[in-house]
Amino acid sequence: MAAELAVSIEDVRAAASRIEGMVHRTPVITSSTLDSLSGLHLHFKAEVFQKCGAFKARGALNAVFSLPEEEAARGVVTHSSGNHGAALAFAARLRGIPATVVVPANTPEIKRAAIRGYGVQPVVCAPTIDAREAACREIQERTGAAFVPPYNHPAVIAGQGTIALEFLEQAPELEAIIVPVSGGGMISGIAVAAKALKLGIKIIAAEPTGRNNAADVAACKAAGELVQLPKPATICDGLEARLGSLTWPIVRDRVDDVITITEEEVVAAMQLVMERMKVVVEPSGAAGVAAALSSQLRSRHPGLRHVGVMLCGGNIDFNARVPGFWQLWADATKPASSDAPAPS
Repeated sequence: MAAELAVSIEDVRAAASRIEGMVHRTPVITSSTLDSLSGLHLHFKAEVFQKCGAFKARGALNAVFSLPEEEAARGVVTHSSGNHGAALAFAARLRGIPATVVVPANTPEIKRAAIRGYGVQPVVCAPTIDAREAACREIQERTGAAFVPPYNHPAVIAGQGTIALEFLEQAPELEAIIVPVSGGGMISGIAVAAKALKLGIKIIAAEPTGRNNAADVAACKAAGELVQLPKPATICDGLEARLGSLTWPIVRDRVDDVITITEEEVVAAMQLVMERMKVVVEPSGAAGVAAALSSQLRSRHPGLRHVGVMLCGGNIDFNARVPGFWQLWADATKPASSDAPAPS
């Protein structure tokens, strides 16, 4: 008998009702240029236009507005590389409760500024998962705040799953959805909802290998169990987490494949989206595009035609001094950079 998962389609539908009116119904956009390059009909779910500039607002709002009054009054705390932290600060402000956000020292300034913009001063820690979790535990013990993790939480997962409800209403012809992955909150929610709504739809993860070949989700899927690898050394600062105890069973049972992508492919995808679609996307948000253009997708799923792709975040810091980023940018799709193409 299949193990019970942390989230059901009923939880996702309840989340959609709870957060209605507080989030945007983001558009689905297309590009003839990217269709031609991929050999597919690509449908891009533009969560770059979501509140706070990323999909994270959905899960944070669902979690914050699920709290009983007495618990909510003590506030909330989380750790985040930026987008979830801004989303939690935003949700807490809407509910009128205190929030504390722990960020690793390598968090881009644009994401720290977003957190401050919602009235929360980020607490900076060492750039490791262990340091982030330890800082949150100390704050919880001192304040009694409720911990709302960035992905390993039923309400967060259910909130992210509302993406799939919208996506399949907007593009019912989808045969697969490509979702960037690290901790697994977004892909878990989408997988639970999409598999319940449409028989046979494929959920495909897009994961950066990093410069140190540390694609842990791919390793876990191959092994059939959680595998501990070093944190990926990647420009995708939003894709550096580990699968959690709640997200791993969903990824194990509901995700059909993992496409691994290189740093060069991520930057080339960013450049294509910005130049051809005129949409600003951060590295983590472009990971799905890189997977959609990958030869791995074509060789392993040759029958696909209509494929959904998550553009999950657009909070990029162009002032960041990421080693090698601008050289990768200069090297990516040079012919496309020389002719000022029109939007498509």
